[in-house]
Amino acid sequence: MSPDATLDSMTSEHVPAALQLTVPTVLVTLVGPDRPGVSTRLFAEAASFDIEVIDVEQLVVRGRLVLSTLLTEPEAPEQLEEAIRGFAEPLGLEVWFEHGVGDNRPRRIGRAQVVVLGGPLRPSAMSAITDGIRRLGGNIDRIVRMARYPVTAIRMEVSGADPDALQRDLASIGHAEGVDIAVQENGIGRHAQRLVVMDVDSTLIQGEVIEMLASHAGCEAQVAEVTERAMRGELDFADSLHARVAQLEGVPASALDEVYAGIAYTPGARTMIRTLKRLGYRFALVSGGFTQIIERIAEELGIDYFAANELEIVDGRLTGRVVGEVVDRAGKATALRRFAAEAGIAERNTVAIGDGANDLDMLAAAGLGIAFNAKPLVRDQARTSVNVPYLDTVVFLMGITREEVEAADAADPA
Repeated sequence: MSPDATLDSMTSEHVPAALQLTVPTVLVTLVGPDRPGVSTRLFAEAASFDIEVIDVEQLVVRGRLVLSTLLTEPEAPEQLEEAIRGFAEPLGLEVWFEHGVGDNRPRRIGRAQVVVLGGPLRPSAMSAITDGIRRLGGNIDRIVRMARYPVTAIRMEVSGADPDALQRDLASIGHAEGVDIAVQENGIGRHAQRLVVMDVDSTLIQGEVIEMLASHAGCEAQVAEVTERAMRGELDFADSLHARVAQLEGVPASALDEVYAGIAYTPGARTMIRTLKRLGYRFALVSGGFTQIIERIAEELGIDYFAANELEIVDGRLTGRVVGEVVDRAGKATALRRFAAEAGIAERNTVAIGDGANDLDMLAAAGLGIAFNAKPLVRDQARTSVNVPYLDTVVFLMGITREEVEAADAADPA
């Protein structure tokens, strides 16, 4: 049933004044220097009248206040205007009154959240993005800043445009302007518990484990070349993995300990995991790398699930073979679905993060697939891409601000 149909089914005495479409209303807007007590004074003056508060919005940018409230109109509106001007003007606040009827216009169908990440974020990019929204028939209902560092993150709430069309068109605009743009449909599902599934090499950690192992066999350059071609999608992943692992034959198993000790996490990785786990999110690692490393990473970071390939070890040395079925491109998507089922989380509430061609099926299977500093093939096919080297920027895509992250860390520094 539509909101209008619900109202039609009620008699006017059962409908609050704030919902009656023909009730006279007045929009009061104050603009000027911010100072404590402005909103208190505004509502104290309004309290002298038999009216209702319908809506309130306030914004402060660099000490500049914009405060708007929508009120039902009193019998003597000129007295309300005089009272509000009487306290506001001595404080240096400009005041506007706009008289009308009913509540705000209902937002148009097709609601989406558009998050823009820029480092830096230029006016030309914002101009192109907002124009792209306009051309798709969208209206920007609200704009807020999510973060100032490590990148500038801006969230826009958009109505009236198809989210899929926004994602398609704005992605190309973002690429041209050198910024990252993520579009998610705005609904209650956005607040659900989620499962975050991450690739490991060159996503969660810096570098490729197999190349680090290859340095112990004196063949790092050859392995790195094959890895790069596989991540670009030029080679079958499983075939390339077997070929690379074969070159590790004879490497002491102790090299795995040395590689693990030398791992460097991507900047922001721990912050992202810590922040989202506070909200009850689950995490999984799905990697074309090796269980001997992945299992230890999972334990260190408190990861709930993991899937990876297993290197065969005999008499304390690598044999150059992989044990069991290879976790390849299709295997990563299968693992995502399996872990979502085990966690009791709908696939539409999963988030996948990866950088290589073997991550594409996983990114497509997730409700939100993010290509992180990805190869061009992956960036072009993924619905969302992040091209700044900070993994914690992912939390901004989920509606969490930098201030909220810092406040949570200050309250619980462990």
